[in-house]
Amino acid sequence: MPDLSRSHAVVIGAGMAGLTAAQAISGHFGKVTIIERDVLPADAAPRSGTPQAQHAHILLAGGLKALQTLFPGFENDLAEAGAVKIRTGKDIRFERPGFDPFPIRDLGFDIFCMSRPLLEAVTRRRVQQTANINICVRSRVTGLVASRDAKRIEAVRYDSEDGPAVTQESDLVVEASGRCGLTLKLLEELSLERPEETEIGIDQAYASTIVERPIDHNADWLGNIILPSAPASSRGAFLFPIEKQRWLLSVGANHGDAPPGDRAGFMDFVRSLRTPTIYDAVRDARPLTDIVRYQLPCSTRRHFERLEAFPAGLLVIGDALCRFNPVFGQGMSVAAQEAVILERLLAEGVPMERLARDFFAAIQDTIATPWGVAVSDFVYPATRGVRPADLAQRLQYGMALTRLAAADPEVHRLTVEVSQLLKPQAALREPALVARVMSLM
Repeated sequence: MPDLSRSHAVVIGAGMAGLTAAQAISGHFGKVTIIERDVLPADAAPRSGTPQAQHAHILLAGGLKALQTLFPGFENDLAEAGAVKIRTGKDIRFERPGFDPFPIRDLGFDIFCMSRPLLEAVTRRRVQQTANINICVRSRVTGLVASRDAKRIEAVRYDSEDGPAVTQESDLVVEASGRCGLTLKLLEELSLERPEETEIGIDQAYASTIVERPIDHNADWLGNIILPSAPASSRGAFLFPIEKQRWLLSVGANHGDAPPGDRAGFMDFVRSLRTPTIYDAVRDARPLTDIVRYQLPCSTRRHFERLEAFPAGLLVIGDALCRFNPVFGQGMSVAAQEAVILERLLAEGVPMERLARDFFAAIQDTIATPWGVAVSDFVYPATRGVRPADLAQRLQYGMALTRLAAADPEVHRLTVEVSQLLKPQAALREPALVARVMSLM
């Protein structure tokens, strides 16, 4: 039962981070209100607040496990909504330089492919079934209200299209809006230190479209990933099966090499990929949507864990904490895992005065693995940021590990479990494995 002494929590944003955070805290507060600027669609449809939603997304196995923890039976909900079950290592053809394809193996667990709007719709439906969660739409939070001594958050102010401005008292505020603007503004108003930021400037650009998936498609794969020949080229692509017998195709590149937004130019870009597999599969497929484009200047990590002072009753989660290059498909899964950690801390009875400090510390291991992948963007000379001193060794280690994984099914499974956020990156640094990889360097 909710602890009614903690009467009200507010979550800012109804994306995947906000929805999972609201579910995580719902068992510990009498009432949870999600405040969202958009009108939320009743079905699986894109909305203006998530411009990236029309591009390829993947729910990693670690994210699916977290959602299953927050919403028991979630896998069944996805399947019933039309998400496509994928056997990891077997159903997605993985083409990378030197391995076209990478060895096809049944790695023993499933994930689901679907559009981002479908995933949000299924998650939102489950949240709406939680009795003490209310979603307030067409409302924009304008500020956070601190206590007189500036040590804690007491309320949020928001404007609603349906009425006057509101000041809502709250025992906990979770910013899941993505940009972290409200929290950063508050810290400035209170003359508190802002978190240090680490940026990896990748200038990632991609373009996407949905096409009909031919019923007579008889290849031995359901989807395909083509990795680029880095650093010479950054052009890559994802072709994923999604609901309603469709393929979602996203192509991307970085540092000024942007896919065109017209159909002919887009298809020329697809034809220019390192292998012809995806082009051959879609060149005669019937287009179902226009070409949509999106750009992300940089991956950004905000180091809230280093702050000496932070207001009680306030948290940030998801992209507001760490925004990853979307090419790696990690953001939604990391947000769900962070929500599970938040629920655990509340269940352990961590007091509100310590919650932010403990939460920011506890999620660092969760962030470390995907951020380690983001660091690989430094393989491109134009990438901005502080390059790790051991970058060359890291890249060589990664290439040798890939060769070992191709030859050894157990190592292959381990590398996929790490990339799917089921195991920490430290699992790839076990002494026996390191020795085998070093022998191939």
